[in-house]
Amino acid sequence: MVCFMQEELVNKLISSAIAASKKSYSPYSKYRVGAALLGASGKIHTGCNVENASYGATICAEQAAVVKAISEGEEKFIALAIHGSPHEPKPNQTYYAYPCGICRQVLSEFAEPDLTILIVHSEDNYLERTLAELLPDSFGSANLEL
Repeated sequence: MVCFMQEELVNKLISSAIAASKKSYSPYSKYRVGAALLGASGKIHTGCNVENASYGATICAEQAAVVKAISEGEEKFIALAIHGSPHEPKPNQTYYAYPCGICRQVLSEFAEPDLTILIVHSEDNYLERTLAELLPDSFGSANLEL
């Protein structure tokens, strides 16, 4: 359990990620992903994966949530929940959608290394990691200071 957040807020973040995954446009991979990003303001910004026939133009759910939050003026983030599953999940199979490498790098641009990331299978089945655990020894703006 995320120790610094109230259980009610954790549940809301998780349910927001699950709801966002249902809005996914994923006709090629047949894998839905939803993300819910909690800003310091208390607002939850959601995003889903939006695929494109030109695969490189695909947008991940985490990137969609970050861009949406930044475009709405949010600058600090507390936690992120990610939910993913195939369009037709197999019974009794557990799915965890970890952020891809690009999403980890995008998150590192806008979030602190201690950002809590919840990798969600269901409301009561999720893993908790930090951004630093998922992207150790990251490259960021500090590396570009001359």
